[in-house]
Amino acid sequence: MTTSISICIATYKRPQGLFRLLESINTLRFSELETPTIEVVIADNDKAGSAKQIYESVKPTFNWKLVYGIEPHQGVTFARNRSLALASPDADFFVFIDDDEVPDALWLETLLICQKEYDADVVTGPITPKFEVAEVPSWVLKGGFFDPVQHETGKLMGVAFTNNTLVKSQLIRQIEIPFDDKLAFKGAEDVDLFTRLFAQGAKIVWCSEAMVYEFIPENRMRVKWLLDRNYYGYSAHSVTEKKYFPSVLIQAQRVLKGFLNILLGLCLLAPGLLLGRHRIAQSLIYVYRGFGSLSGLVNIRGAWGGAHR
Repeated sequence: MTTSISICIATYKRPQGLFRLLESINTLRFSELETPTIEVVIADNDKAGSAKQIYESVKPTFNWKLVYGIEPHQGVTFARNRSLALASPDADFFVFIDDDEVPDALWLETLLICQKEYDADVVTGPITPKFEVAEVPSWVLKGGFFDPVQHETGKLMGVAFTNNTLVKSQLIRQIEIPFDDKLAFKGAEDVDLFTRLFAQGAKIVWCSEAMVYEFIPENRMRVKWLLDRNYYGYSAHSVTEKKYFPSVLIQAQRVLKGFLNILLGLCLLAPGLLLGRHRIAQSLIYVYRGFGSLSGLVNIRGAWGGAHR
């Protein structure tokens, strides 16, 4: 029986990125597996339907089924949930990718092979940067701030993200509202969902060969953006960990890690002043990670502007 896949895309006023992503998905190929039944679902979070023009221009020559719908209720969780609602009820797997990314031609086949090999409920992989500037600042390269996370294929994970992930559809369908609407403007809605699935016993596996590339605009190559990302990222992990693993011991470990990150960052700050901007940024990132971890434990987060990242 042919495997059925729904690739779910939430988009908001990124026509160029969406077009680039759809062009890339159109080149997906399969060399080891039978080509699955594929549909690509676009949930446009702009009530004016700004992505419809891209959808209509791509559809006549698209190799896969293409589905489009508008989600007028503003917020990334509403768009993600809308994409799931638009997806075929026959889909065996949902696949998530963001509208500022492009996959490798064998990306989907690689995810499917990994899922089968490790009998995984969820498969997730790395994100490799593609910088949108002619010359990347030297401090960004030296600091490795956008370097992809490295794990061995098959490693068990406790979380996944919507930028490069395949998940069994039955796990998503058992949840009435998969992406928590309380996180519509805070971000980390994917951390919440996949931590929840992990807590329920889902097997999440890493696949280092499933390649996705993210386009990095110039405005992300700033220390403030990096600090914000790390603060809210670590805060989100604390919030979800406390929510789904309400163990006093686990919370105590999170507090300890938070303080250790702050201490490490402060210790590295003085030598960083002599070693360059990338070292200063690295030390401040440790500090912000620590404060983020602690803030999440007391539910002080604020809004992270990467909701449609």
